[in-house]
Amino acid sequence: MPLVANSDLPSFSRLSEEGETVISRDHAVHQDIRELHIGLLNMMPDKALEATERQFLRLVGESNQIAQFYVYPFTLKEIHRSDEGRAHIKQYYMDIDAIKEQGLDALIITGANVVGAELSAQSFWKPLKEITDWAYNNVTSTLCSCLATHALLELRYGLKRRPLVEKRWGVYPHRVVDKTHPLVTGVNTRFDVPHSRFNQVDRSQFEQAGLEILVESDEAGVHLAVSEDGFRLVFCQGHPEYDAHSLMKEYKREVGRFIFEDLQKYPQFPESYLNVSNAAILEEFRDRVLVARRLGNPPPQFPEHLIVPTLDNTWHDSAEAVINNWIGKVYQLTDIVRRKPFREGVDPSNPLNRK
Repeated sequence: MPLVANSDLPSFSRLSEEGETVISRDHAVHQDIRELHIGLLNMMPDKALEATERQFLRLVGESNQIAQFYVYPFTLKEIHRSDEGRAHIKQYYMDIDAIKEQGLDALIITGANVVGAELSAQSFWKPLKEITDWAYNNVTSTLCSCLATHALLELRYGLKRRPLVEKRWGVYPHRVVDKTHPLVTGVNTRFDVPHSRFNQVDRSQFEQAGLEILVESDEAGVHLAVSEDGFRLVFCQGHPEYDAHSLMKEYKREVGRFIFEDLQKYPQFPESYLNVSNAAILEEFRDRVLVARRLGNPPPQFPEHLIVPTLDNTWHDSAEAVINNWIGKVYQLTDIVRRKPFREGVDPSNPLNRK
């Protein structure tokens, strides 16, 4: 239930305006309700920084009807930022050392943009290893999104993702393959998940690492898996946090790259995402772009205003249900002292007591 506006982060105000439950710190401290403290390691580039905040804050805030959620965004100083991005982080984000000192009950790690094929060559590689090593020993559970999943598979298990022939993006049907795991209890056994990536970790690699696969797709591969202990690391290869228009924003950026000749080939539509009418509008727009390019004329305006209001979201309820289960288990297992990952009597090697 409620997110606590424990800082002046603009995303709290934006979510409140959208109808989400956000309460003030003063209100929260006078309620006799258990708190949960969740870190959000936001590694996304500047243009996606605030949108990513809102996506994960929304998922957490809507998921559970018990606790008050204090969410602490932070990032890695090694990630290149613009002046505007650095200003936002300086004003609203916490310092990593302060995060470690105060402790967390749970941690969410976002994806990131990378340069080149090797994850180990990225500027964030070493500090990401340091923070994930700390979290594994001090935080009840860490949820990894997309690239963070790829990074953890390499950091912890020495397994590198493989490049895909072409970008996999769209909305794909998935099925629950382990209906007994608490993370998927009460979740639809079939549901959609958005994906957007150029690389993939295959089922065989998850199995090689000894990880438990919970949800997968015939088209998009493994989406949800957990570490060998069943809970301390949660891996998402898709993007359950996405808004209905997130893939459209990505498609618009790809079209812009083609217009400015960063891409040689006009981008394909995200799969199973557009209805017939939207596809027709964007096909007409593509033809106008190609004509304008051939004649040397300015490109037409992207018809975002015609597309976004009609986009469907077929994944949020299931994503919310999974996060609700995750938060609920964190609530049950974590110690009342934030610096301790588990309450007395919980076995860290088998916190869900499933074996």
